[in-house]
Amino acid sequence: MKRVNLVITILVFIFLYLPMIVLGVASFNTGLDVATFKGFTFSQYANLFRDESLLKLLGNSVVIALLSSLIATVFGTLAAVGIFSMKGRMRRAVMTMTNIPMTNPDIVTGVALALLFAFTGTMLKINSILGFWTLLIAHITFNFPYVILNVMPKLQQMDPDLQEAALDLGCTPMQAFLKVVIYEIMPGVISGALMAFTMSLDDFVISYFVTGSSFITLPVEIYNYTKKPIQPKIYALFTLMFAVILILMVVMNLLQARSEKHSKLHNEKRRM
Repeated sequence: MKRVNLVITILVFIFLYLPMIVLGVASFNTGLDVATFKGFTFSQYANLFRDESLLKLLGNSVVIALLSSLIATVFGTLAAVGIFSMKGRMRRAVMTMTNIPMTNPDIVTGVALALLFAFTGTMLKINSILGFWTLLIAHITFNFPYVILNVMPKLQQMDPDLQEAALDLGCTPMQAFLKVVIYEIMPGVISGALMAFTMSLDDFVISYFVTGSSFITLPVEIYNYTKKPIQPKIYALFTLMFAVILILMVVMNLLQARSEKHSKLHNEKRRM
């Protein structure tokens, strides 16, 4: 049974990562045909970094990802603390509402936000409301639940006596939060921020409906590239984006493992 599970696991990983391996190999290919490797070259990466239009679009995506993840992390952390302070049915109801945007199809979310922004533009008499701000608001909206769901487990693992002890020692509620609570939940905050950044960086569906001609992100523009033969430098771009996201996910998993180990050691010390 163990061998069967191992074989299935290997096949699943091959299915998941083989396309990215092919893409990475194609980014170093001197030929234009993905199926034929004619020679090794870095010229595709050189062409990528000489393309100012692609670099500008990549910069737009990074700016949106950084701002949206930062804002979503701040407000998501505060929201998680507020939800954690709730009891019983109220907490379950709010968590259910938090989970709905994550399970909702992206195309439904994108269309709903586009209609909301169009309605707002009509009310404010703004002809072209879609742009940087609508894109930023949309990304904050779908990043928000990911931060909450990463911070909530850390709040549940935290020793509630720590905050009470800080208050007894003279800290105000804000000081107790900044000096005790935020330190205990920091791994969850960082994990939520990294998750929000990666989700924002490669989002296409929602961005497609809420972006305007004045500010376009890289995934939206790449959609136009798929309507014609893709240039090899796009393979290099995809490979770099995959590498960055892979590194971020590895860092996030390492932080979670470190936090779990720290929590386990802390619990063992308490028992002793």
